[in-house]
Amino acid sequence: GVQVHAAKEMHYKDGDVVPIIANKVGPFSNPTETYKYYDMPYCRPDKMKKQSHGLGEILSGDRKVISAYVVYFKKDVPMAKLCSHKLSVEDVEKFHKAVDEEYFFELFMDSLPTWGYIGDAPTAQDLLLPDHLQEVAEGKKYIFPHIHFTVKYNGDQIIEWNATSDRNSRKDITALEPTEVDFTYSVKWLPTTASYKTRMDKYRNGKLLPATFEIHWLSIINSFVLVVLLMVFLSIILMRVLKNDFTRYMRVDEEEDFAEEETGWKLIHGDVFRFPENKMLFTALLGSGAQLFCMVSMLLMLMLFSVVGVQRGAIQTAIIFLYALTAGIGGYVSARYYKQLGGTNWVWNTVLCALLFPGPFMCMFIFLNSVADYHDSTAALPVGTILVIFALYILVTFPLTVFGGILGRNRAPAFEAPCRTMKVPRQIPNVPWYRHVLTQMFMAGFLPFSAIYIELHYIFASIWGHKIYTLFGILFLAFIMLLAVTSFITVALTYFQLASEDHRWWWRSLFYGGSTGLFVYAYCFFYYYNRSEMSGMLQTSFFFGYMLMVSYAFFMLLGTVGFFSALFFVRHIYKAIKAE
Repeated sequence: GVQVHAAKEMHYKDGDVVPIIANKVGPFSNPTETYKYYDMPYCRPDKMKKQSHGLGEILSGDRKVISAYVVYFKKDVPMAKLCSHKLSVEDVEKFHKAVDEEYFFELFMDSLPTWGYIGDAPTAQDLLLPDHLQEVAEGKKYIFPHIHFTVKYNGDQIIEWNATSDRNSRKDITALEPTEVDFTYSVKWLPTTASYKTRMDKYRNGKLLPATFEIHWLSIINSFVLVVLLMVFLSIILMRVLKNDFTRYMRVDEEEDFAEEETGWKLIHGDVFRFPENKMLFTALLGSGAQLFCMVSMLLMLMLFSVVGVQRGAIQTAIIFLYALTAGIGGYVSARYYKQLGGTNWVWNTVLCALLFPGPFMCMFIFLNSVADYHDSTAALPVGTILVIFALYILVTFPLTVFGGILGRNRAPAFEAPCRTMKVPRQIPNVPWYRHVLTQMFMAGFLPFSAIYIELHYIFASIWGHKIYTLFGILFLAFIMLLAVTSFITVALTYFQLASEDHRWWWRSLFYGGSTGLFVYAYCFFYYYNRSEMSGMLQTSFFFGYMLMVSYAFFMLLGTVGFFSALFFVRHIYKAIKAE
């Protein structure tokens, strides 16, 4: 998505050189598919001077160099020639591709970005527009060799600027033949009363009209009210059912009526706390989910209080560092519950927890980075950046996971089970189709997903489009709503499972909570084919590859929330009855 850039305040004297930084080009419909600005056959400076980049900027695909444009502070330039360039057939083919795929360029002046289109291919509809001053024919391809820069200043500071492509001087490149092109530019300086502090506002607010903003708030409040009402009604029903259960079980206990056989969830009290199979994987999933939960919660809080904002690459950088710093929580939760469930091989449990998310993510990253590298895209990370992130994992994330694991193992109390577990497990009765795992998972995932469906559209439009997302208050509300619905639906489905005398709730509760992740990934297909114009191998692989990792993270995070909610509920109801 589009991101703004924050940097140190610059002051200029009249006549000072103001460098224009060339960053990248790429198809408008494919935000991830970006290439170096000078991959296009533009006028190159005599010497390429690369700019320094932060980690977040590199992750965003920035590769900035000082361009050949010469601009002086407050000095108008009516017309200046950049260079005369004879385009080869190969160069013309590059421009053809750029025009067909609606390539845009990104330039910076004083850390302020601006964008423009490289060329134009008029359609029949375009020919009817009055602002086309030249007569053009459909099927023709044009590039814009002249760019007009309008710069607004207040005192000795630059407040705003934009680059306008001049349609009157566009160059016909329809024929695939060597073509001589004069690249030119002009500069106009205008005074403004706007202050330096407000210069980023147009980037933050320009993409979201007030009407859209109101609709966004109303839609999320509408979802919130519906979710709260639904949860209240279902809570009342569940409480009444539980109250009837408690009353019936207590009456049987008091009358000591052994002739009446127990039924329902009390009947399986000797099996309900039977530890799950594959406890090493189960507890590693809980650890990874707890770590992701803490990371996302902290990130949202930082965004809510504007510590992390829409600065270029700030969110990506925050995610990397927060994931590294919360690793101890993952190790602690995993080792603690692994020991409580009777596990002895805690070393491998800790290693599994440390690799459960980074392992698949690394495999996906290697594949996608190779695809980007093959296409020579700036989406491919340099070797130096990869080594920095890997070093962060080896020196911070992994040691913190091990430290958390040791702490969790040493501080783990015995597992609190209100009921004794019988030696021989009960036979599980047959259940109707609507009680099967897949059906229940569909129900468990659909409700939380429907609560965040509207917000998901805005987030996708920001990450995989050119919108700027700044409504972190709404995002925080949506996250709280998602946790509440996931927790509630998992508890309800766990109750119905226990009531049908099926005691295998451990893994099920994790799957119930995590099933929303499957819906998020299914939504990716809907968004790709119906809400976006993304295309091509590079963009498609990045979209579905990284969204698979996001959905996997959702699965673990919400699965952990679902399990702990169910554990709290199951302990509570079995404590409330006399089960010996």
